Amino acid sequence: MAKEKSATKKLIKILGIVFLAVVVLGIVAKMAGWLDGGSAEQSVETETAELRTITQIVSATGRIQPEVEVVIRPDVSGEIIELNVREGDYVREGELLLRIRPDLYEARIDELNAMLLTQQSRMEQARAQMLQAEVEYLKNKQLYDRELISELEYLQSSNNFEAQKSNFRAAEFQIESARAQLRRAEEELQQTVIRSPKNGTITRLAVERGERVLGQAQTAGTEMMRIARMEQMEVVVDVNENDIVNVSLSDTSTIEIDAYPNRSFEGVVTEIANSAEIAGTGSADQVTNYKVKIRITTPHNLDQAGTEFIAMNVSEGVSADESPSFKPGMSANVDIRTNTAYDVVSIPIQAVTVRDFSRMAEADTTNGSGSRSSRSRSEDFRRVVFVNDEGTARQVEVTTGISDNSHIQIMSGIEAGSEVVTGSFRVLSRELEDGDKITVSNRN
Repeated sequence: MAKEKSATKKLIKILGIVFLAVVVLGIVAKMAGWLDGGSAEQSVETETAELRTITQIVSATGRIQPEVEVVIRPDVSGEIIELNVREGDYVREGELLLRIRPDLYEARIDELNAMLLTQQSRMEQARAQMLQAEVEYLKNKQLYDRELISELEYLQSSNNFEAQKSNFRAAEFQIESARAQLRRAEEELQQTVIRSPKNGTITRLAVERGERVLGQAQTAGTEMMRIARMEQMEVVVDVNENDIVNVSLSDTSTIEIDAYPNRSFEGVVTEIANSAEIAGTGSADQVTNYKVKIRITTPHNLDQAGTEFIAMNVSEGVSADESPSFKPGMSANVDIRTNTAYDVVSIPIQAVTVRDFSRMAEADTTNGSGSRSSRSRSEDFRRVVFVNDEGTARQVEVTTGISDNSHIQIMSGIEAGSEVVTGSFRVLSRELEDGDKITVSNRN
């Protein structure tokens, strides 16, 4: 029994010595960096910073519409007795579009002419009464001056003369009123004939011959048709509030129309709204956009334009057969070129990442002077780029400028010719640290 206890104690001592040796060896290996994986190399992709021209793009979607579209509404009511156009026809300024039955307005003119003649007769009657009252007044004045009649008779004749003069003036005003009504009736008769106010294409025809239309002076009447210059189209897009500050008048743009998937067209910004359109007010999905109008400068819809316009564009090498045919309401995607920087240091956008400098400073403080509470640390995120320094990743803080779809301008931090780390995203965003060993996987 004593021998068994002695063997057990020896075994325990041996195991303790082995365990202590393993612990000491682990501490030594940790201090030597054998176990921390510090010397493991990260596999990355790199590209060279170079000088290039960068154009900042603001992308938006919208629909095509004519720059100018006139809605034709009648000023008078009645039945359409003549309709000379069809939808899609090209019309010129002053060309007859339609007629409204004029019978009621002609009858009204006849009635007002008769009323005018009546008022003129009444005015002549009032003139005669005024002249008679004037003669009587002058006679009574002479008699009164000679004291041959009483003052009462004289005042009666004077008052009668003034009254007749007032009646004559009233008759004159009634004639002017009758003439004004006659002019208005004549104008309404002219408004039964509707002509084109400008050159353009009938983009919408909402009435037919025989229909009755309503004309209102104070409110909008029946919409009969629309006339637009189809060769002068624009795209109306919604630009987000974060991008609208970068858009300016006369900015050029590239336009892609869904109906022409393999072609692109040029445009220029002509109008920027000052008031916002807010969707989803008060909700988490609230969106604030501004309307921007972009004129399509590429010749288009020449087959719907006047012969002079076609001839002008044919002389520029664009024929009506080659021009695209845009229709109102077509969907379009627009890339507005807002700012351009020429020959600036640029790198791929994915090469720029962020690091919390306050966390790095905390780590340095902890390693140097013991623990430190994380509650006292405030975040300090800055943009950085990792540069390949002979197989070692060096973190460089950078100042960025504008960007396009693939590259971003570097205003300070690195120079052209520097080899910067561009991927992978997981390594750049989370794992790579200053001083890590790296291997470039995309070198030939």
